[in-house]
This record gives sequence, structure tokens and C-alpha cells, in this order.
Amino acid sequence: MSDGGAHINLRQTIMNLDALPAMPVIAQKLLALQMDTEEGERNLLLLIEQDPQISAKIVGLANTAAIGSSVDVTTIRNAAMLLGLNRVKSVATGIAIMSLMTRTPAGRFNMQDLWLHSFGIAFAMLAIARVMPVQLRPQDDHIFLAGLLHDIGFLALAFLDPKRSDRLHAQLAAAPQRPALEIERELLEVTHDELGSELVRHWNLPDEIIAVLRYHHTPDAAEAAAANPLARMIAIAEKLLPSFGLNEYVAPDISDADWEALGIDPNDADEIRTRVDEQADQAVQFTNTFT
Repeated sequence: MSDGGAHINLRQTIMNLDALPAMPVIAQKLLALQMDTEEGERNLLLLIEQDPQISAKIVGLANTAAIGSSVDVTTIRNAAMLLGLNRVKSVATGIAIMSLMTRTPAGRFNMQDLWLHSFGIAFAMLAIARVMPVQLRPQDDHIFLAGLLHDIGFLALAFLDPKRSDRLHAQLAAAPQRPALEIERELLEVTHDELGSELVRHWNLPDEIIAVLRYHHTPDAAEAAAANPLARMIAIAEKLLPSFGLNEYVAPDISDADWEALGIDPNDADEIRTRVDEQADQAVQFTNTFT
């Protein structure tokens, strides 16, 4: 971590595994679970029940209109029945990983903003997925994990170099209509998408998630094939919700080709925008229930 004096080289630092934060133990245990056995399912519920923060968020998620709950859910077991065990596992893993912020120095980077942005994008991706052809639609648990982790590079920066993280977020706030990546390239050796992908590579997360984090701003890159359609769904969601939560501006233009790449008729764009706005409201209500 930066001592506030010498200017560290972020590109070199992320190649030094000892400099990167370790994955939280509970996230390691969650990822190791085999969900095709009764023992794996039982251990999933036990792990979550032992963590009050994760339990509260899972139960809260099950009670959001975005998920479609029509009854009050009060237990992890009932939440799992509604959400599905794989979705519960992915959300719990994402929440456990995001808890790293409790060990990151305070500064201009606001973890609540990242929570709001991440859940907003994940909810928006669900709205987009609902109108995609079944054969192209990712599983909901993949959507949630990708949505929750896609901007974890901002957290990695705050961990590795708090002072430059502060400068970056000050600049993002001062120029809210300027593309975030453009500002990052001026201030840093690497951008948050590169930082995030290297962090989860260090944690041995699936190649698909590594690629999603790396290419969620550039889904048309040839190297993004392993990340799509999730990377493109995030790119579109961020255009539909510019600067939602985080000061991370992206140009809001979405081409017909962007929609068609997901198997969506561009004529449905206005309806999707309405649904995404509704999901964003749900994300605000949900994230307001925890700090």
C-alpha cells in the first residue's frame, strides 16, 4: 500500500501478488462449495447464516420487487427457495468480496456509492436479460456476480494507493460529464477495469469473470469474446444509468448494433429504459437498508 510519499507504479504493483488483498475467507469457502450435492447446499446455508451482514443483504434482496417477491421473506432458507441456491451463492460471494472495503483506508472513495452502483447495474442487467432470447441469456447467478464485481477495480485502487484513489475521485466529481476512463488514463498507469481483472485473476475466479471485468467498457474488443454477453450487458446498463451511484460517466449513446448483439430489437429500447429506471429505484431502496 502507498505510504503517501513515493509514487508507486500500479502496473508493476498489481503483478506483485503480495501487494494485492487476499480474498475474504468466507468468499473462498463459498466459491469452493459444490452445489450439485445436498452437503454443498446445506453448507451454503450454514455459511451464510453465520454471517449477519451477508444474511441481512440476502433476505433484503429476496424482499425487493426487482426479484418479484409477493410475500415477506424473513429467513435465509426462505430466501434461498425464492432466489435459488446458485443465485444466493453468487450474491453472497459478491457481498463477501465487497466487504474488503472495511479494511481499506477511508477517503473520497465511498463504499456506499459502489454498493449502489453495483446493485443498480446488476438489477438493470436483469431487466435487459428478460427481453433477450433464451439461448443468449446468461444465468441469473452469473449476472449478479458480474454486476456486483464489475467495478471492484476502484476498490483495488483504494487499497493499493489511497492518495491517488482520492485524486481520481476528486477529478471524477469535478468533471461529471467527462468519461471516467479518460480521466483514469491521465492520472494512473492502469484503469479500473484492468485493476479489477488482475485482482480477480489473483483470486483464481473463473476466466469469464476476469474477462467481464477487463472488457465491460470495451465489449467490441476481439479479446472480449469470453466476456460476452455479460460485458455488453454491463456496458449497456452503464449507458442507461450514467453516473448511477459512482461518478463514473460513460457516453449514453447505444447503437442498434449494441442491442442486436444481445438479440434485442432496437425498437424495444424505450421499454427497456423504463424497466431499468424502475430497477434503479429498487436498487436505491435496497442499498438504503444497509451501510
